[in-house]
Amino acid sequence: MAHALIEVERKFIPGPGTEKRLQELGSTLEHQVTFRDRYYDTPELSLMQADYWLRQREGSGWELKCPGTAGVSGPHQEYVELTVEPAVVAQLCEVLGTEVLGAGGVAAVLGPLGLQEVASFVTKRSAWKLVLSGTDEEEPPLRVDLDTADFGYTVGEVEALVHEEAEVPVALEKIYSLSSMLGVPVQETAPAKLMVYLQRFQPQDYQRLLQVHRPREKPQGTKDPEGNLG
Repeated sequence: MAHALIEVERKFIPGPGTEKRLQELGSTLEHQVTFRDRYYDTPELSLMQADYWLRQREGSGWELKCPGTAGVSGPHQEYVELTVEPAVVAQLCEVLGTEVLGAGGVAAVLGPLGLQEVASFVTKRSAWKLVLSGTDEEEPPLRVDLDTADFGYTVGEVEALVHEEAEVPVALEKIYSLSSMLGVPVQETAPAKLMVYLQRFQPQDYQRLLQVHRPREKPQGTKDPEGNLG
């Protein structure tokens, strides 16, 4: 996949002292922003059932999250992010099993691909960044997003972006280290905003995803819809 970064993330439930702890660790508050996310899929949720997540974020454009290899177990997710529209369109056509519809924009292929809006909500975000002590200051910082959705759900995310699969284990070490410093229990998982939205407002769609992704007897950290996206 061209023009892609690998996003390694871990979601958690923030506590009342999370922002204070971030400040104590030397984190910088980059910005506070409010935005609307719109998610698109077929009526059967063909993309989400295959662990692909198409989103249009207000002010940021289109993004398609594609499943990573998840070669390291643990309460985290790994995705490849596509943000260049021709690449997004090509990947959508591949996943949905249709002919490539050209190099146009995503909006132009929603109808031909049978994609429609399936969720829409507003998020207030506080975005922090931090370079852990003892690491190279030239390394990309970890990012911590603290989100509150307009339907009353709050979730945090520690995120690292890397270019190569070989960089994922080191990124995970940093994510786990920072999570520990924030007091996050080792195996804690937290639902993504989208999944909580579907559970509350579109329970049939939520149950449809659970039937596909429901956790079975498998190592901790393989993906289920409780932790994806957001």
